[in-house]
Amino acid sequence: MIFRIILIVFFPFLVFSQNTFSIAVLKYNGGGDWYANPTALPNLIEFTNQNIGTNIKPVPEIVDVGSLEIYNYPFIHMTGHGNVIFDYNEAKNLREYLLAGGFLHVDDNYGMDEFFRREIKKVFPKKELKVISPNHKIFDQSYKFPNGLPKIHIHDSKPALALGIFENGRLLCLYTYESDLSDGWEDQEVHNDSFETRMKALKMGSNIIEYVFRGKD
Repeated sequence: MIFRIILIVFFPFLVFSQNTFSIAVLKYNGGGDWYANPTALPNLIEFTNQNIGTNIKPVPEIVDVGSLEIYNYPFIHMTGHGNVIFDYNEAKNLREYLLAGGFLHVDDNYGMDEFFRREIKKVFPKKELKVISPNHKIFDQSYKFPNGLPKIHIHDSKPALALGIFENGRLLCLYTYESDLSDGWEDQEVHNDSFETRMKALKMGSNIIEYVFRGKD
């Protein structure tokens, strides 16, 4: 466990160096499409490497929620439209990874909200998802979002919300809800988004990466 902690503590410095590292998509059980938005994370990686100086490998890995391989990745991304199930060992593994310094970004792709909220309580039974205010540092990195999380696709009248799980003030898990953020990272022809919409999504995604890897609280 000491090795895992040290490894993740030094990632903020290494990701912006000449070394290359991978980030990963989280594979989970339950029937939900964990593999949704296949072009999203590669496009975000390309954007951050070009614009904020990260040195992330261009193709993200896939990691099972219950695998110890999760410790190889300082940042994991989770999305989908449907059911999510974590068994006891998977929830324990994810909890230990996050408490050791890892980071989970969950983007509700319209349809996973009730399932994710249920399963994250298995990971952190005594913690609640808290609304992240627009004055949080995650919205004030290289790109400025003074109004907080942008709404990329409009499916209903609900506002986009950023919610988080915290431990001693550190953001462990970011949940982007009612935004469709990762849809905006996909290839333009997938959703026919405007250039402005895609840039807004990619800049917000870049802020998440920068916040995690540079550790700006």
